[in-house]
Amino acid sequence: MKRIGEKLYTLRKKHGLTIRQLGEKLQISHAQVSRIENGISQPSAALFLRMADFFGVDVNQLMRDELEVE
Repeated sequence: MKRIGEKLYTLRKKHGLTIRQLGEKLQISHAQVSRIENGISQPSAALFLRMADFFGVDVNQLMRDELEVE
């Protein structure tokens, strides 16, 4: 799960969202979004599910480093 921050950043940019906007959509603080994107913290299982649902991707695409997000 080392690449979750990179994947979250890619998806956020693809959807044209700021860190603050994504935080609001996921019901977390913008600071937490930033920490995840920068590899400082990892999302909880519940947050992984919310992210996958929001972006319309499979949870495995987010969690597994070898899988890419589109």
